[in-house]
Amino acid sequence: MSRPQHFGWFLARGFGPHGWGHPYLDWNYRWTSPELYQDSVRTLEQAGFDLLIIEDAPALGSPTTIDLRVRQAFGGPKLDPLLLAPYLFAATQHLGIAPTVNPAAYLPYTAARQFATLQHLSGHRLALNVVTDSGSARHFSAAPQLGHDAAYDRAEEWLGGVRDLWRSWPEEALIADPARGRYADGSRLAHTQHRGEYFDFDGPLNAIPFTDGEPVVVSPGGSGRGLGFAGANSDVQLALAPMNETSVRAYRARIHDAAIAAGRQPEDVTVLFAIQPVLVSSAEEADRLVAASHSPSDEKLAVIAEKQSSDLETDLTALDLDAPLDITVFGDHVSHGSIRRLIGDHGPDAPLRTILAGHARLGRLSDGTGWVGTAGELADRIEEYGTWGNDGVLLWGDLHPVTVHRTLDELVPILRRRGILRSEYAGSLRANLRPF
Repeated sequence: MSRPQHFGWFLARGFGPHGWGHPYLDWNYRWTSPELYQDSVRTLEQAGFDLLIIEDAPALGSPTTIDLRVRQAFGGPKLDPLLLAPYLFAATQHLGIAPTVNPAAYLPYTAARQFATLQHLSGHRLALNVVTDSGSARHFSAAPQLGHDAAYDRAEEWLGGVRDLWRSWPEEALIADPARGRYADGSRLAHTQHRGEYFDFDGPLNAIPFTDGEPVVVSPGGSGRGLGFAGANSDVQLALAPMNETSVRAYRARIHDAAIAAGRQPEDVTVLFAIQPVLVSSAEEADRLVAASHSPSDEKLAVIAEKQSSDLETDLTALDLDAPLDITVFGDHVSHGSIRRLIGDHGPDAPLRTILAGHARLGRLSDGTGWVGTAGELADRIEEYGTWGNDGVLLWGDLHPVTVHRTLDELVPILRRRGILRSEYAGSLRANLRPF
């Protein structure tokens, strides 16, 4: 029997126009209606997945790139995933839901109370994907935009304050005993008073204690500061790294070292590597797709440039395809990890055409060069990750029923037969994320 692993789904385009630009738009789902997402999360739960993470960006980006972000719906519009979460909880019983939240957008007291409410309503299945997107700052105040590391400092203070408010109700404060005629003991509440660099607020929180743990905290950062934040604060790390043994082991070691440095245990952080497979019916079809991708047309490169421009909030379409990419075009709001992912293994003098062609180029699951292959070949790769000590994977894709079924229909039975994917849930999200 193979080593069990955790599985999640990463909705990388957020709560936006699902189906746009794809033939399955003609299924006539409305992306603003909860039914599309409810259909999909029921399937994820039936499949035994632990967690759905929903990407978000409150802003449409800088004024110079707004058109690029909305033209093909790469970066917007997006509705608030926190408000979608109750509909997804209502459609499921076990699946954890992790909407993205930005500390700049929520005052700590408001955040603590809203998240506590969802944690209770969901049966303790709420997770929070905490991001430090400083590019949205202008929507929340006139204060200057924070730099990369300072945004993490703010997030750390914010999260610590939220947790202090959650813990302002110790278990013994809630009596709830009709025979004694006593609901709670106010003398036991912690009168939290926070005066920090970024936030000032008082407690206690107007809520009640959790019965099965606080909401799970997810973090996606790949920089040194981001990994340090994860080691100190997170329960789940959304990991982006090359999927070879050396890279995976090194990434996990950095997270574990950061956890130990913060006085935690390595197993306190579940590391889930995000992967984006392209599953096909046969090895021959996979070979055909891979071969065709090695000579991308200028039209294909233009689409990739538009998507990258949206993600990076930097207009790459205005640059010379055949000139080296000057990384000074990226502002401070663009994460270091995002720039590294764009450039890949190319040197500093690589033309933009070469960099974009690298993103167009596909590889085979069977030889480890990429993600195109059959369900059986993907299962082989995931099984191999388990031999490296991997905690699990996040499958990256739209949350459209067509995408979910296309990815999982053949894969789930194979993973179950090999003992890699759970068949039963343990209870709360925290319980389901514990090491197998």
